[in-house]
Amino acid sequence: MKAAQRHDSRFDQERVSRVPTGRVKWYDAEKGFGFLAQDGGEDVYVRKAALPAGVAGLKPGQRVEFGMAEGRRGPQALSVRLVDAPPSVVEAARRPAEELHGLIEDMIRLLETKVQPDLRRGRYPDRRTCKLSAEVVRAVARDLDG
Repeated sequence: MKAAQRHDSRFDQERVSRVPTGRVKWYDAEKGFGFLAQDGGEDVYVRKAALPAGVAGLKPGQRVEFGMAEGRRGPQALSVRLVDAPPSVVEAARRPAEELHGLIEDMIRLLETKVQPDLRRGRYPDRRTCKLSAEVVRAVARDLDG
């Protein structure tokens, strides 16, 4: 009986490890479909109905697991499960820390020389200075927030 149980557990492990996995090749949220590049296999069609509840779309490169069925035009993904979060485009394009350090120094210098003197006198700087300062502060904040 123990040998049969061991055989069953090996079968279960094989079955679990055979869940198809892959990466999102592309996905168009407006059209509601795309394709997955299956690990070691052909591309798989995926439609919006196969996505988990609350997921509006997929991002290229995102790892997924999915069930599969043969459709009219080839394999289709069923019950897609996100394996990891989508890669962040912002983080990939994030400035190096050394460069951001220099920008922050420049921002502080701008605020100390152009904004603070007028504020100490009880008035706002001219519109152009305010607009420029606000843009610089927002840009640095975006880079910090990542």
